[in-house]
Amino acid sequence: MTKSLLIVDPGPFATVQDLGRGGYAHLGVPAAGGADRSSLTLANRLVGNAESAAVVETTLGRLCIRARGDLLVAVTGAQTAVRVDDVPVGVDAAVPLGAGAELSVGTPVRGCRNYLAVRGGIDVAEVLGSRATDTLSGLGPAPLTAGTELPIGATALDWPATSSAPIAHESPDVVDLEIADGPRRDHVRSPADLIRGVWEVGVDSNRVGVRIDRPADSDDPLVVHREDAAELASEGVPHGAVQIPPSGRPVLFLADHPVTGGYPVVAVLTPSAIDRAAQLVAGDRLRFRRR
Repeated sequence: MTKSLLIVDPGPFATVQDLGRGGYAHLGVPAAGGADRSSLTLANRLVGNAESAAVVETTLGRLCIRARGDLLVAVTGAQTAVRVDDVPVGVDAAVPLGAGAELSVGTPVRGCRNYLAVRGGIDVAEVLGSRATDTLSGLGPAPLTAGTELPIGATALDWPATSSAPIAHESPDVVDLEIADGPRRDHVRSPADLIRGVWEVGVDSNRVGVRIDRPADSDDPLVVHREDAAELASEGVPHGAVQIPPSGRPVLFLADHPVTGGYPVVAVLTPSAIDRAAQLVAGDRLRFRRR
């Protein structure tokens, strides 16, 4: 019997994601893939998939799916309520779904994105070796809508050795993001401005990047002052880049970021910091820490 997931309600925004289509940046193709990769790979491990299997990534919850066939699923990522036929089952655990059962992901109480993995993986067509939706280039499957049916693949992998992962979901008032120096660190007047004080996430953040500014009640310097406000010659931009546009208000590049840019990259987030940045929502506060 062919198995699938029916999207009953995608919530505010949901896509299919895997670990992305790396290796094409020289052709101008972004990598895309899961914004919070540690949560994506954990969900796959919990259901016995390869870490690279495609999953559903939700933004701000409210996803509802119906099982077409008996499935094993897991939801990871943001702190939220997960229910099967209105019975709470929790996050970070493998859950069996009988045919016809409905699973819902609530609005997160902390964080932004959740990952729904299904044993066998989401088996949509690959584009350049990946099933990921890229919101910048338009490659990959379209964002999910009500009525979309996602086929589930087969797997020869063993069943997982454990059915749950005891993750400590912290709720700090200020999120620490670890950074290393970027290639254009000398293009700002005072590199310490970036790591001094706290920043606040703006409402115009998405899978391309997190835009930040000083909180209204901050006594810190308003922006990171650049030595030269002119654009640089276009150059490669890494995943996790902290880029400073002429406004001096940093942008943290996430999974769907462009492969080149003309603003100086003064710092780069560590891999774990990228995952934490992917869970930030408007109004969250953060500070940078040097590695």
